[in-house]
Amino acid sequence: MTRILGIDLGTTNSSVATADDETPARSVAITQVVGPGEIGERPTLPSFLLLPSEHEVSAAQLQLPWSGPMKYAVGTFARERGAELPHRLVSSAKSWLCNPSIDRTAQVLPVRTREDTNDGERVSPVNASARYLAHLRAAWDDANDDAADECEVLVTVPASFDPVARELTVVAAREAGFDRVTLLEEPQAAFYAYLAARGEAWRKDLAAGDVVLVCDVGGGTTDFSLIEITNDGGSLALERVAVGDHILLGGDNMDLALSAIVQRDLGKELDAMQQRALVHACRRAKEQLLDTAAPESVPVAILGRGSKLIGGTLRAEVTRAAAEAMLIDGFFPVVAADAKAQRRRAGGLREMGLPYAHDPAITRHLAEFLARFGRVPSAVLFNGGVMKAAKVRARIVDSLNAWGGKPIKILEGADLDLAVALGAAHYGRVRRGKGIRIRGGTARAYYIGIESAMPAIPGFAPPVKALCVAPQGLEEGQAVELPDDELGLVVGEVAQFRFFAAATRKDDTAGTLIDADSDGLAELDPVEKQVDDATRTAGELVPVRLEALVTEVGTLELWCVARDGRGRWKLEYSVRERDA
Repeated sequence: MTRILGIDLGTTNSSVATADDETPARSVAITQVVGPGEIGERPTLPSFLLLPSEHEVSAAQLQLPWSGPMKYAVGTFARERGAELPHRLVSSAKSWLCNPSIDRTAQVLPVRTREDTNDGERVSPVNASARYLAHLRAAWDDANDDAADECEVLVTVPASFDPVARELTVVAAREAGFDRVTLLEEPQAAFYAYLAARGEAWRKDLAAGDVVLVCDVGGGTTDFSLIEITNDGGSLALERVAVGDHILLGGDNMDLALSAIVQRDLGKELDAMQQRALVHACRRAKEQLLDTAAPESVPVAILGRGSKLIGGTLRAEVTRAAAEAMLIDGFFPVVAADAKAQRRRAGGLREMGLPYAHDPAITRHLAEFLARFGRVPSAVLFNGGVMKAAKVRARIVDSLNAWGGKPIKILEGADLDLAVALGAAHYGRVRRGKGIRIRGGTARAYYIGIESAMPAIPGFAPPVKALCVAPQGLEEGQAVELPDDELGLVVGEVAQFRFFAAATRKDDTAGTLIDADSDGLAELDPVEKQVDDATRTAGELVPVRLEALVTEVGTLELWCVARDGRGRWKLEYSVRERDA
């Protein structure tokens, strides 16, 4: 009997759950370094990677039960010690993994400033993610007889992840030693955890016509999904009907906000390293101040710079009142149902960093999401570490009640730190016929840019059309062959391919051709690729037909098939697998 492993590869914390045909999903404690030379088990693995020098932390102190001395650490100790060594700490790797502004396979982390030394290891977002997954695999193998690579493994991703980020997650899993994984959207995993926790009682909670908002606010991202309860021949069925944009907004932004308060109170200019240390210190303060039994204030301290480190320690306090004013009213303000997220044009020259959402008001993003799809939810399921705060949940509920004009049902799910992993493990059972499945397929429709063959006109660029290659709702393992349009593929030369996506164009079918600036269409980052064929002349235009496939692991493939039968090329994104 093959075991099931559900892995939540989170921005701030990762977790693991297991199940099998006979046993419901349960969480798994994760062995990790919790102090210098100290090993312990924790419910989650903090998604932090520490890359210290030998004089900062010795390799012997990072040794794990299944390893010799280690040059890096992931987990609890990495997070805690990393607050003092921010120039050695990789955090939010998952957010970097979906950042189209960088080469996500390049060694760009930790981000360096002019004040940082150039020594020390750096990793790519893919490799950092792979190290978290490799630790989870090794911890499982050390504690269990059946190896992780012999299990059915499901790894979760945000519903808003585009095909590039999904493919990169699979690359990271392979680098970690997982040869076979299936991807599952995190909001769906949270809903599966709710189904597992409630059993058949969910049918009393919900009825045909109900629409459930899964409101997932985690450490790095905000993710909204709508799941509709439908009547399928007298039985209740579930369908994921809407997915929001990828919003880089969550607990990380709140940490930055608290650090701004502290820095103001310190009245002292901090250098780049101190600022990063302060952000990590404020992360811990935030968790305490938003807790149900929050203290009146929490002290925050960071080391000074120079020879008198202890005497030069900078100290401040963050009060509960100040934290709530900033975090509740700043990130969850009371807004109208027709509110829209504010946007501004990005500067042409800026520091390297994550492309955070311009508007920090999560309630405005939520109002805009619901208005875009024209659906009023009748129930809400919370997920993500930020939603553990009762006052945050209350503000969301009050907003939904005001927008909908009636009280919304609050669904009680699993532990917010573990729900996604538990739901992924339960989904493995569902795939084996042990429960109800959420229908929905791909969250968006995908398109490729087709350049017109019209002659050049002074002052005008050739018009570009968007050809739908994968309609919304395409299910795992399902392939589509596009109609016989006259298309040509350039071989032997580097060419740019433009891709688009749409979450609100459900009626577009494979082969639908629309203007590239049509409503609801968003352009993804382009791909530069050279299609090689030794039997053809460089620059030759080869007549092709297109085929699209959603793989069993949940990634999208697009193939160009030569009409003369002399070639078949995959238009994959620029994913370059690196050696572990």
